[in-house]
Amino acid sequence: MTAPQTPLQPTRPAEDPGPLWRELIGGVLREARLAGEQRLVDVARRAGVSAQYLSEVERGLKDPSSELLGAMAGALDLTVLDVASRVLDRQAAAVAATSPASRGAFCLAA
Repeated sequence: MTAPQTPLQPTRPAEDPGPLWRELIGGVLREARLAGEQRLVDVARRAGVSAQYLSEVERGLKDPSSELLGAMAGALDLTVLDVASRVLDRQAAAVAATSPASRGAFCLAA
């Protein structure tokens, strides 16, 4: 006799994986817009997207295509490479802040 089957349960990562890529991209775009003291509607118009769509991207709710990301970055006088670099900097800082070394634990190599 075989054991009864149970529905598949989603597995959770052992550790919090951190923010999603789209959330980090949105944060970088919003930060750049606010640093330039630009209104959402003005940046959206220059990028050729609706203000609602740009707002959703900034809040990490939408994952823009590479073409739309390029248009939004360009409207902020950035390149996609600038945005990606800033996202990676944020991810590296988040990883460093949660690494065992930052919590006082360390490992010595022989």
